[in-house]
Amino acid sequence: MNIKRKTIVSLMGLTLAVAAGAAGAKQTVKLVFIGPLTGGVSANGIGGRNSADLAVRLRNQDPKAKYSYELVSYDDECKPNIAVQVATKAAADNSIIAGVTHYCSVTAVATVDTYHKFGLPVVVWGAVLPSITYGNKYAEVHRVNGTMINQNEVAAKFMSAMKYKKWVVIHDTTDYGKGHNQYFSQYLKQAGGQIVGTFGVTADQQDFTTELTKAKELKPDVIYFGGLTPLGVRIRSQMEKLGVKAVFEGTSGIKSDAFIEGLGKQLAEGSLSFIEGAPWEKLAGGLFFTGKYSLQKYNEPPEAYGPFAFAAANLILDAIEKVGPNRKKVTAELGSTKDRDTIVGKVTFDDHGQNIVPLITKYVVQDGKWVVWEDSEYGSGKRKLKGQ
Repeated sequence: MNIKRKTIVSLMGLTLAVAAGAAGAKQTVKLVFIGPLTGGVSANGIGGRNSADLAVRLRNQDPKAKYSYELVSYDDECKPNIAVQVATKAAADNSIIAGVTHYCSVTAVATVDTYHKFGLPVVVWGAVLPSITYGNKYAEVHRVNGTMINQNEVAAKFMSAMKYKKWVVIHDTTDYGKGHNQYFSQYLKQAGGQIVGTFGVTADQQDFTTELTKAKELKPDVIYFGGLTPLGVRIRSQMEKLGVKAVFEGTSGIKSDAFIEGLGKQLAEGSLSFIEGAPWEKLAGGLFFTGKYSLQKYNEPPEAYGPFAFAAANLILDAIEKVGPNRKKVTAELGSTKDRDTIVGKVTFDDHGQNIVPLITKYVVQDGKWVVWEDSEYGSGKRKLKGQ
């Protein structure tokens, strides 16, 4: 009898312990990451995915976190039709509370209606087309990085101040490339520069003999390129073959390790890129990010916009921790973001969900690495760009 009683008491104790454990278990909350995980700009997408994953891993290690988090990842292939499909899949899944979404402008702008329709709050982490946030006033859509307006204004003023006079513009014919052409041309004219030729090319074009032969005849000081890394690599390499002796000035779209790897150290040397935000490598949070990223032993680097994906994920996680896993409440909480410290600097969302970015960082390729201009030998005058 005593044995039976002991057995019953033990079983009751075990049942209570299991129940207590279940009651103490954290609710799992899902976030979605969407970016180009395959294709020509997959390095940026994978770097962004890893960076958002890092934010989730670190939050799950925090004993103070109210929830346990899971990151679901979808590949938008940098294609609008695919992006709408995966955005719809994510937004229709009520277990997903918010998203870290899109590197490519063509995919980001194609999906805003979907996020608004389903009420899924998202923070864009890499796309720079202004209309993503300013084309509508959707409460669900936020963007942690700046727009191409900011970077082109700085780029035009900076290059003009270096006494360059003549530019040829080559841009891809997507809305992304057309936008860069529009804003750079506008600000360069204001800065006193002259565009002597403009060429639109398709993102999958392979041969640029026609465009570059004409560009060579125009004798520009600078070739301005509005497009992404794969296209930029092809154009820059063919400039060399055809003897186009001009500075290669790119946008944030070429700020990638893949750009240097694709060209090789020698051809990439002296290429320029302009990107939104403070140079995160110098911020305390940036050092924290790079250290933690290295510890996870990801196979790929975070790339230029990885820190923005990390910041976007943390803004979402902070919002969920504060108001709970409710889409409407998270949307409202994200919308109230003001002067928040992140690894890419302070973040304040305006009434369109756009981060008001006060700074653009200038980069130059030096010895096979992207270096902040002010820290480079070009910035100090030890080295000279072409035409200086």
